[in-house]
Amino acid sequence: MNAKTLTEVAGLTRRSFIGSTASLGGTAALTLAAQSAFPAGVFAETAGPEVTKVVLGFIALTDAAPLIIAKEKGLFDKHGLTGVEVNKQASWGATRDNLVLGSESNGIDGAHILSPMPYLISAGKVTQNNVPVPMYLLARLNYDSQGISVSNEYKDSKAGLDSAPLKEIFAKKKADGKDVKIAMTFPGGTHDLWIRYWLAAGGIDPDKDVSTIVVPPPQMVANMKVGNMDAFCVGEPWNEQLVNQGIGFTACTTGEIWKRHPEKALGMRAAWVDKNPKAAKAVLMAVMEAQQWCDKTENKEEMAAILGKRQWFNVPTADVLGRLKGDINYGNGRVAKGTGLQMKFWAGGVSYPFKSHDTWFVAEDIRWGKFEPSTDIKALVDKVNREDLWRDAAKALNASAADVPKSTSRGKETFFDGKVFDPANPSEYLKSLAIKRVA
Repeated sequence: MNAKTLTEVAGLTRRSFIGSTASLGGTAALTLAAQSAFPAGVFAETAGPEVTKVVLGFIALTDAAPLIIAKEKGLFDKHGLTGVEVNKQASWGATRDNLVLGSESNGIDGAHILSPMPYLISAGKVTQNNVPVPMYLLARLNYDSQGISVSNEYKDSKAGLDSAPLKEIFAKKKADGKDVKIAMTFPGGTHDLWIRYWLAAGGIDPDKDVSTIVVPPPQMVANMKVGNMDAFCVGEPWNEQLVNQGIGFTACTTGEIWKRHPEKALGMRAAWVDKNPKAAKAVLMAVMEAQQWCDKTENKEEMAAILGKRQWFNVPTADVLGRLKGDINYGNGRVAKGTGLQMKFWAGGVSYPFKSHDTWFVAEDIRWGKFEPSTDIKALVDKVNREDLWRDAAKALNASAADVPKSTSRGKETFFDGKVFDPANPSEYLKSLAIKRVA
């Protein structure tokens, strides 16, 4: 658009334009005229997203909050995405299927997703006929605040962060001809990896000593209530709801297994991102702003009330709020306030998708046979992890330097049992593990 057209549309003659901006510098004058002509912003008009509609999926888990808050607070609209849909998914399997379809085939373009899933989908490990569907991981949505919960049947076992007290109990139950069922939410996903790590650290083989089953997060409590499982791993608010209903207890939170561990991610179809780079950046910016809002202590109560709404989780606010603030009633007589184990969304680089973290996810999935031992971990992570797009969005948001990591690696990670993961040498980590499916 040239200067003449701009002036005409604004309804300004040359004389009135000069008169109305005489006290301003040239740049400020031009900006004022542009704003008068286009309240939404003339520059936004030319640099806006390629599309305004994006279809995103979420599972009813507290760590979906950044997508939900971005929708509720108008942050997608703010960045030019006026037609965003944030649609509830029945399960992680449904999320996968809808990502494979894409919105053009009535599926979804991206989702709140288990961090390993973009890798499993991209490699065709969990898709129909093993057909790869390229995905990008654009941001980490949160750290910590998942839980491993156990049926009240085992309340006297003293099982906690150490699962070893359950080893003989499970063995006896199995010897009596009964099946020990351990539930997680998706094979190779974070909840599967947390509960496998917890069991294996206590000497319990998750493939030989128990049976693992898949249950969608919102169905965990109901299934535990009717005795369909002995233990499960899931995100909040379902562990807290289990305790509030007196059905089971939390043995540990996942932040106790690995402090400040990565959890969910924002994953999107690579084809959609490649076709709509500006829109993808707008999605990122809206979600990142929502993460900043979610991280503030003063917003926790409002956040819990929003998430509890019928269209989102349909649960009492009390089921969301406690652990969101880091106050944990484990349900076995142990109550801890201000634990520091609350869900983290932004400060200190939480949103940044460290490649070192994704290296652990792929290595751990190699451990349990989800990927071949010959998998080139670095090549796969470099292909799927788009931390470069995150950095671009963070720069556009003027994010604080304290929240933008300087390296793609957070360095060595230490787990509760003393195991150390060096992202520069994942094979050494795998060798150090006693229970695994690889040599």
